Amino acid sequence: MDMEVVGRAISTLPADDDHPYRTGAWRPQTTEWDAPDLELVAGEIPTDLDGVYLRNTENPVRPSIGRYHPFDGDAMVHLVGFRDGKAFYRNRFVRTDGLRAEEEAGHALWAGISERPSKSLREDGWGARGRMKDASSTDVVVHAGTAITSFYQCGDLYRMDPLTLEDQGKANWHGKFPSEAGVSAHPKVDENTGEMLFFNYGTDAPYMHYGVVDPDNRLVHYVDIELPGPRLPHDMSYTENYAILNDFPLFWDENILRGGGYAARFHPHLPTRIGVIPRRGASHEIRWFEAAPTYVLHWANAYEDGDEIVLDGYFQDNPEPQAPVDASYYERLSRFLSLDNMQTYLHRWRLNLRTGQVSEQRLSDRISEFPMINGRRSGRRHRYTYAATGAPGVFLLDGLVKHDTETGKEEQYRFDDGVFGSETAMAPSVGSAAEDDGYLITLTTDVANDRSECLIFDAANVTVGPIARLRLPERIASGTHSTWAAGANIPNWRTADTMTSALGL
Repeated sequence: MDMEVVGRAISTLPADDDHPYRTGAWRPQTTEWDAPDLELVAGEIPTDLDGVYLRNTENPVRPSIGRYHPFDGDAMVHLVGFRDGKAFYRNRFVRTDGLRAEEEAGHALWAGISERPSKSLREDGWGARGRMKDASSTDVVVHAGTAITSFYQCGDLYRMDPLTLEDQGKANWHGKFPSEAGVSAHPKVDENTGEMLFFNYGTDAPYMHYGVVDPDNRLVHYVDIELPGPRLPHDMSYTENYAILNDFPLFWDENILRGGGYAARFHPHLPTRIGVIPRRGASHEIRWFEAAPTYVLHWANAYEDGDEIVLDGYFQDNPEPQAPVDASYYERLSRFLSLDNMQTYLHRWRLNLRTGQVSEQRLSDRISEFPMINGRRSGRRHRYTYAATGAPGVFLLDGLVKHDTETGKEEQYRFDDGVFGSETAMAPSVGSAAEDDGYLITLTTDVANDRSECLIFDAANVTVGPIARLRLPERIASGTHSTWAAGANIPNWRTADTMTSALGL
C-alpha cells in the first residue's frame, strides 16, 4: 500500500496508561497519513460508489485536567474517498483553538466533562458548561461544499476541505456566527434545500436558540427558544416545513449547578416535550407536544404525513443507569455510555398538528443506536434506518442493523470478536432510485490483530457481510459519528489534477 506520513502529534498521555477509553480499541492515534491507493483485502470496490466517507474521532493528545471522559478527546477526521473503483485515505487532526493552545503549553489547560469547569487553567473555554475545551470531536457534516466538525456541548464549527482535509478555519457566517452560544453537537444539513439547521443551549435564559444557515453560508434565521430551565438537548430533526427541538426530563441538577457543578438527573415525573416550529418560524410559533418521559440521544428522521409529523429516534428505557455502590470511577463512567445500560430502542412518535395529541410506537425490540438513513430522504418519508449495535457494558459498537420500518424486518451483521465499528453511513449509488440502492460504509478497529479496515456493505443485503474490505495504514481509535458526501457535492471532485493527486494516479 502506497502511503506517506504527513504529520505527527506529541502525546503527553502516560506511558503506562490504563484508562479504558485511552487504551484497547480507544488507543489514540498520533500520526496523520496520506494513502492514495488503499490495499484491497477482499472483494471489489463498486464503480458506482462515488464520494467520501468522513468520520470524526475523540482522539486525545493530552489527558485533560482531572478525570478523563472519552468526549474530551481531540478531534481527528478520517476520510475514505471512492471513485472509479479505487479508494484513498487521509486523516487529520482538527486544528481547534484548544488543541493549538495545549500544543503551545505542552500540557492540558482545561478540565474535561467529568470535572468541574473551575479546575481549568484557562477561563476562555467553550461549551454549554463554560470553561471547557471545545474539542470539536463529536460530529461531522458537509455543508456548502465544506466539511464541518462540531462539539458535544456547543462550540465553534471548524471547517475542512472535504477532499484534502485542509484546515479552513472556523465558521464565520459572514460575521453572524453566534459566538456567545455556539452550535451544539448535531447541526442538520438538508440535502434537498442546501440549508443547515442548528440549535444551541446553555445555562442562562432563554436556554436555547434555533437557527438556519443558507447554502451560501449566511445566517438567515436565529430565534430564542424559551425553556423552563437549563436543559441537555443533544440532537434535533426536521421535516420539509418544520424544525423539531426537544426538552427532555434528563437535565442538570439545578442545586448542583448553582454550586458550579454539573450532574445530569432524570426526572421521571416530568413529560418529554417535543417542540415543533416552522423552519423560519418566530419564537412564539413553537408548539410543544408532551410524550412519555425518556431521553433521546439521536433522532433518525422525521417527515410529514397529513396532519401528523412522524418522528423516529431512540427511546431510552433507562436514561439514568445506576452503578453499584462499590463501582469504580470507570464503571460509573461507562453506565452512561453503553447502549445496554441505557436500553436504547428505535421508537416512533406521531405528533398530530391538528389535535395536539401524541401517539407512540416501539419499532424494534433490538438494542441499537447511532441511526443513519439515505440522506436524500432526510425530512421526507423514509423506510430504512441503519444503526449500530453496542458491546455490553462499554462504549463500543460491535455490529450494524438495518431496520425496515414498514415491515418490521431487521437484518443484522455482527463484527468478529474484538472488532468494533463506527456509525455506518449510507452512500446512494450513482443514479440510484430505490431507497436502499447503495452502500453502507464503516471503519473498524481490530484490537486482536492491531489493524483497521474500511468495510463496504450492499445496503440492500446487509446480512451477506462486507462486499469489500480495505486496509487502513494503521489501527485507528474507536469513534462514532460519520457522514457521506457524494462526489457531485464536493468542489474540485472531477478536476483532473486534484483527483490525480488525491488518488495517486
